[in-house]
Amino acid sequence: MSEPPAYAPQEAPAAPPVCPRHPDRVSYVRCQRCGRPVCPECQRPAAVGVQCVDCVREQARTLPSARTVFGGTVTDTPVVSTAIVAICVAVFVLQQVQPSLTDEIAFVPFLGESQPWRFLTAAFAHGGVTHILFNMLALWFVGAQYVERLLGGARYAAVYLISAVGGSVVYTLMASPPQNEFDTHSLWITPAVGASGAVFGLFGALLVLNRHLGRSSAGMYATIGINAVIGFVVPNVAWQAHLGGLLTGAALAAVISWTSTPARRRWQWPGMALVVVLLVALTVVKYATTPALG
Repeated sequence: MSEPPAYAPQEAPAAPPVCPRHPDRVSYVRCQRCGRPVCPECQRPAAVGVQCVDCVREQARTLPSARTVFGGTVTDTPVVSTAIVAICVAVFVLQQVQPSLTDEIAFVPFLGESQPWRFLTAAFAHGGVTHILFNMLALWFVGAQYVERLLGGARYAAVYLISAVGGSVVYTLMASPPQNEFDTHSLWITPAVGASGAVFGLFGALLVLNRHLGRSSAGMYATIGINAVIGFVVPNVAWQAHLGGLLTGAALAAVISWTSTPARRRWQWPGMALVVVLLVALTVVKYATTPALG
């Protein structure tokens, strides 16, 4: 008698692999790092094959950030310069809507002692369309396209802001109270606005940084020379603030350059802080030795 053939039980077919982040998407491509399925949206190109977005983020978190030669974080996006331009444009619009704003944030030496914020706020206000246009163009071509990429965002912001203050400080140091009631041209009572001092700080920083890197700055010397002539020829140009910004930016860049090696980088921020302390000390001495207006 023959027996019926025996049939082995069939196994259920394996479920198709799905992306852990998108369980509704089938994917036969796997991450080269963790081996999990990865859908097209979660794939990131790797040296071999692809990696999932989670592995890429974990790798970015654990690996040290790339650094510029001066110790800053490498960036291809000029975030700080973009923010400065946006703030200056916003303030300029507000100046047109509320003209009294200019008087509230402009720098005037005789008000600086009681309202010290003016040393910085004046750098974000401007006197006209041409004024802001030229300053923002200079900021973008020198700052955003070059200096910010060399220094990284944090150091670049420090150089810009401290140079703005340095411009106001030198403007104060070179000012004297009016000799009499008819002396209306005294710098002591003349308001100044504009980012020129900070922009000249970038000029000074560029000269020092290029010298450290062995690069030519011939074009920048010409630019500074032309602006220096304009400052003496064209009326109502605060060349004193330009000079202050230039010197401050150069001093800050000298500190950054001297401390650019990994062994010295811990001294960069204390060194820049000393420049700020010097600016404050000079200002305090100036106000202490200047008679108050009657």
